[in-house]
Amino acid sequence: MQLPSSLVQLANERIEPFDCEGFLPGAGPADAKIMFVGEAPGETEIYNGIPFSGRAGVIFDSYLEDLNIKRDDIYVTSAVRSRPFKWGQTRAGVRRKYNRTPNQKEIQAHAPVLDYEISQVQPQWLVPMGKIAYQRLLGKSPRLGDVTGRVQTSPVQQWDEEAASYVWTKKNYNIFPIYHPAAILYNRSLEQTMKDYLNTLAAHALHT
Repeated sequence: MQLPSSLVQLANERIEPFDCEGFLPGAGPADAKIMFVGEAPGETEIYNGIPFSGRAGVIFDSYLEDLNIKRDDIYVTSAVRSRPFKWGQTRAGVRRKYNRTPNQKEIQAHAPVLDYEISQVQPQWLVPMGKIAYQRLLGKSPRLGDVTGRVQTSPVQQWDEEAASYVWTKKNYNIFPIYHPAAILYNRSLEQTMKDYLNTLAAHALHT
């Protein structure tokens, strides 16, 4: 799905004051049944233009294999469409950029992009991956273990320009929070838990 150029321009203008680079649109069909929402692109994704194509992308692809679906079947996006970075040094002392978690002002800057994607795709299921995506959609920041793998039905947050704040959609969405793929990289004990969650998601979203 192609984003309006005016929306991309607005997003780029609003993210410009922050340490973020590039702009990577979401990817997938405009009539996707499931929309996966991540955090933000990383270095690999910004340079090759493919969402979830770095190390976490390998885990994300395994999610889709467990669901027995392809990328062409789903829409994948994130709370922020630019790469948030921080400066650091390599072991050799070379100064370089490292990925970091987006802050709330950066998420707000790109809120209209995610709002547009949701309004156009109208997915039957929203799958926030990780705390940032969950908080962006539902306005809460709970312990992930308390909400992952459970079906919720709820409106989601969307940015209201006039009010300069988030408001709730009139529509309710089926929401199924899961762990961000990067979490599996750092905690392999979550692998079986994620397989169980994906079996639950498949039973609700794909086999009904």
